[in-house]
Order: sequence, then structure tokens, then C-alpha cells
Amino acid sequence: MPHFEDFYAAKLRGSLGVTDADSVLDLRGANRATAEASLKDMLERSRFAKGKTVAIRLDPPPEGGGETLFQPAGRLLLDAKRRGLIERLQTLPAQDGLGFYVALSGRTERTPL
Repeated sequence: MPHFEDFYAAKLRGSLGVTDADSVLDLRGANRATAEASLKDMLERSRFAKGKTVAIRLDPPPEGGGETLFQPAGRLLLDAKRRGLIERLQTLPAQDGLGFYVALSGRTERTPL
């Protein structure tokens, strides 16, 4: 069995994070309405561009507990995955904080008639 460098082994394990993404959508400090609008805008724009990867960063839970954007953002992204707009959806590794790593499908190529 060959040995992999840590970088490649981490990719095989699926721990892709902020440094692996093509771009970062930082929603830390955003309210729910703004975050949902930003995510919907990102998904809509991705339909007309080539596929890329995005790290979506969210605020951690407040001290003592409370709501975060993790669940509403996750639902929106999961729905987009079901509709084929997202190829890969996973949480960010612990060292990157709370958020998601997303591979957007991008524009579908049209076949000539």
C-alpha cells in the first residue's frame, strides 16, 4: 500500500477546507435573511458559470448556546444538491470553524443537435 503525503491523504479522507476552495463566502456576522439571500445568489450565479468550489463560513454558536445559521444554510444547500446545483456538500473540518465546503455543478454543457 503506497503512502500518501498528508495533503493528499486529507483529500482522500474528505477533509477539504477553506484553503482548498476556489473562493470563500464569509457569512460570519450576517443575519439569517442576508445569509439566505447570499446563498441563493451564489447558487443562481453558479448556473451560468463553470463549476467551482466554495467554502462557506458561519458564526459559531454563541456562548451558552443558541441558534446559528448552520441548520437553515444546510437545508438550503441540501435542497440545491437535490436539484443538481451542487456536486459535493460537506462540513468544514474543525480547524476551519463552522461552515460548509461546496462543489458547485456550474453550467451544464449543451449538446449540439
